[in-house]
Amino acid sequence: MRPSDIVFLFDVDNTLLDNDRVTEDLRRYLEQEVGHEGQKRYWAIFEQLRIELGYADYLGALQRYRAEYPRDPRLLMVSHFLIHYPFADRLYPKALEVIERVKQWGKVVILSDGDVVFQPRKVERSGLHRAVDGNVLIYIHKEQELEDVERRFPADRYVLVDDKIRILSTVKAIWGSRVTTVFPRQGHYALDQQAVAGFTPPDLTVASVGDLLQHDFSALPASGETT
Repeated sequence: MRPSDIVFLFDVDNTLLDNDRVTEDLRRYLEQEVGHEGQKRYWAIFEQLRIELGYADYLGALQRYRAEYPRDPRLLMVSHFLIHYPFADRLYPKALEVIERVKQWGKVVILSDGDVVFQPRKVERSGLHRAVDGNVLIYIHKEQELEDVERRFPADRYVLVDDKIRILSTVKAIWGSRVTTVFPRQGHYALDQQAVAGFTPPDLTVASVGDLLQHDFSALPASGETT
């Protein structure tokens, strides 16, 4: 495969899609369907599973919750809520326009973490799969899979857009001047001062992903030069 000049790598949750709002909607729905204690128990299982797996697994948490309450028919409604959630309504303003705009400079790829069922479903139902022409990569720990990213989408230079500064800092340490790191200050991770402290500053920080409509990526330095 011939290397592209630039490949843009976009995270999904709290980068292109307001996942905090999705979580809050699910919290309210659980409260309604299974009650306050049931809702608390689901999130306790969810956090335990996140620690075990290293990523958010909404359906896996529901499956484990079901093992504790095998005769509760309300869980089928929760499953229906998740599978049919209108993710397109939770895209950040201008997210799709940003994707279209940066295509003038290079290929656009979704680079996400997550489970093998719900995360692809989210990408598809949100319209992101179509927007990036099917260029979707979903790993367990994406920062550990950069060699595979390079193999699938070789490029002279990468632009990584992600709300987690830990990810940006890790990828910068590996790819160095070949990557331009972009940090949209959206979502609870990006706005947590304690979570942000101590990491390598990103090359570019914006208040929202929509602000990238105003950025000219044609000014990126050639591969091997510093940003």
